[in-house]
Amino acid sequence: MTSALLGVEFVPLARALEPKPDADPDSAHARMRALEAKYKRDAPHKDFDTQFNSIVFGDGDPCARLMFIGEAPGADEDRLGKPFVGRSGQLLNKMIAAMGFSRERVYIANVLKTRPPGNATPTAVEVEACKPYLIEQIRIVSPEVIVTLGLPAARCLLETNDSMGNLRNRFHNFEVAPGHVIPVMPTYHPAYLLRAYTPENRKKVWSDLQMVLDRLGMAPASA
Repeated sequence: MTSALLGVEFVPLARALEPKPDADPDSAHARMRALEAKYKRDAPHKDFDTQFNSIVFGDGDPCARLMFIGEAPGADEDRLGKPFVGRSGQLLNKMIAAMGFSRERVYIANVLKTRPPGNATPTAVEVEACKPYLIEQIRIVSPEVIVTLGLPAARCLLETNDSMGNLRNRFHNFEVAPGHVIPVMPTYHPAYLLRAYTPENRKKVWSDLQMVLDRLGMAPASA
């Protein structure tokens, strides 16, 4: 049976996106908990123009081979304390499922860990204050591929002012530590797709995700 997502037909295959063979889940979970505790102590958001209910640190498998990074929590995320749980999160879940994976086997985070007022785009000051914690999250997960969702996340990691049109559909190298380079695939944020849910945009995102599947050594899900 086939189902439609992102304007394409795909065969939903049962894949196992297992942790890396050399992964140490206990250590990764402990390091992530320690990092979250450090973030709460440091409170880099203390000087932000923000009113929030929850620190939304991250969600998923800290030994994942694939990591998704967005820009900041929204209202639903702030309420529930988890990234990507609102309408954008529902679409992201479908994107992950279309790849044949489950949300529990990837890791999901945002650049900012607290909701900006009115879901405003993170400022340069906010990004720089929160970036070290994101970088450390990436070091802990050590994914094989990162997918950035939306321009703020892509520009944060890649330190560029390029447009999404120039960034997407090709891999960029992100050096998370000396000699440790992770390929990054920028693509559109699910919130953008919800605003402009055209076949053309959906096919663009699906093309980006197929390249990620190929980089992970998994056959793209196609009709």
